[in-house]
Amino acid sequence: MLYSSTASAGARRGPDSNVRFVGALTGCYSISNRRSTADEALQVYACRLCSISPQQAVIIAPILASHSETVVAHFKDFGILRTKVARELPTGFVVDIKLDEQERTKLAAKIRWKKQNANSQVPDKREFPRLLPRHPRSVLTLADGTRMPCFVIDISQSGAAISAAILPGKGTPLALGSMVGRVVRRLEVGFAIEFIQHYPLDELEQRLTASAG
Repeated sequence: MLYSSTASAGARRGPDSNVRFVGALTGCYSISNRRSTADEALQVYACRLCSISPQQAVIIAPILASHSETVVAHFKDFGILRTKVARELPTGFVVDIKLDEQERTKLAAKIRWKKQNANSQVPDKREFPRLLPRHPRSVLTLADGTRMPCFVIDISQSGAAISAAILPGKGTPLALGSMVGRVVRRLEVGFAIEFIQHYPLDELEQRLTASAG
């Protein structure tokens, strides 16, 4: 779903202002003011871009940013985007993209290229191909019963890549929705888990929104 534009009044609209891409693209982001000291490194999380125009973007994310907070996002096809939250959503946020006129024209060209080449993907030849879930926000349940929201970067019948406010160590048992597994490695923006069993492909979406029993 593409949200109506509420871009800041300072954003100049040109002939490229109506170009937009609607589709699921995985990236990462940080919230600029979310650190307690100047020396503390900003936490980087995975996210999903739902739609983008030269003025705005709609992002699904594990850690929600508030209105007017600065978010720095990166997507392979569009590069680094410095943005400001225009509207909060239950699963993410809408951001105004901070660009000058020349940069906005370049972004419009990238969006137009992405629209024209959206289906140019390399086939996934793994035994269990990774999928982007339609609803990527889920819940992690730790061994002590602690529950917390998370973002599913991708998922297969044998495991998933997760981004959350925690980075559990290798071997940590946990459940993703109703699927039980263990952490097998760290990622740049989260961690990977391997399920203790292979789940049917047509059950993955439902199991992401269910609770571990």
